[in-house]
Amino acid sequence: MSAPARGIETVELAEVPSLAKLFAGAAAASARLLIAKRNGTRRLPRARHRVAVVRPDLAKLTAYQHLLGEAARDVVPAGYLFTLAFPVAMSVLAREDFPLPLLGMVHVRNHIEYREPVSYDDELEVVAWAENLAGHRAGTLVDSVVEIRRPGGGEPVWRGVATSIAKGVFLPGVDKPAAAPPREDFRPPLPTALWQLGSEIGREYAAVSGDFNPIHLSSLSARALGMQRSIAHGMYLASRALAEVGTAKGDAFAWDIKFEAPVFLPARVAVNITDIPGAEEAWERSEFVGWNAKSGRRHFVGSVSRLE
Repeated sequence: MSAPARGIETVELAEVPSLAKLFAGAAAASARLLIAKRNGTRRLPRARHRVAVVRPDLAKLTAYQHLLGEAARDVVPAGYLFTLAFPVAMSVLAREDFPLPLLGMVHVRNHIEYREPVSYDDELEVVAWAENLAGHRAGTLVDSVVEIRRPGGGEPVWRGVATSIAKGVFLPGVDKPAAAPPREDFRPPLPTALWQLGSEIGREYAAVSGDFNPIHLSSLSARALGMQRSIAHGMYLASRALAEVGTAKGDAFAWDIKFEAPVFLPARVAVNITDIPGAEEAWERSEFVGWNAKSGRRHFVGSVSRLE
């Protein structure tokens, strides 16, 4: 791993932290931390969190593949690697010197590069940090960056950037856009799939991913954080779309998704996946979109592209 820039601390974690404990700690201290963070620091911590040894859990990997519809293979799905890395990223957001409250933060987009296939028995290291604090008309945005490498450093085999928003939190000195961009017109195409998502899907994905954010678990816990009802995990939706792209993507690809409207559970989500060929009709890219099957409102849009 390349050395961090001067003045950036590397925090060595003994193991991947528990997301449940991180969220519980955030809930216990939320009021105190929110006041302190709004009136205090406006900068991101100059720190990277690192776990030197991480191994996929075969039982959780198998449960993940079953829930998401991924083929049972020795190669670990890109979405499962996200679940391995996500707690390390969240440990950065849970720091006392992090300027935004962890609870209630919502993903708005993700960019992931799966550069080299990872086997279920590989040993890995995970490094995470936060960057790009930015204003938004509805709150404050931040990027969580995670890199997964093989032991000893070298180039990442997997790299992800997850952009989240702390809704309703406006930090002094962090500018926000003057006006919202015009909403893009969307006409639903013919669906290639229809997902019937029950109210339990948030708890089921939490069990395989470790992401027990209360906004996903029940309507009661979601309403306590300002949501109408519980919402589906963004990465459940993204990973299910990725699974439905299928094996054409191979084991090295870029994966992008933008979330536009939450999926309140239970829900019926219509999905369209379109394959786009490149030279000699070989697979080059798949584009996917998901929308509310009743109202036609778009929930997410994304793509999977071949990496050279």
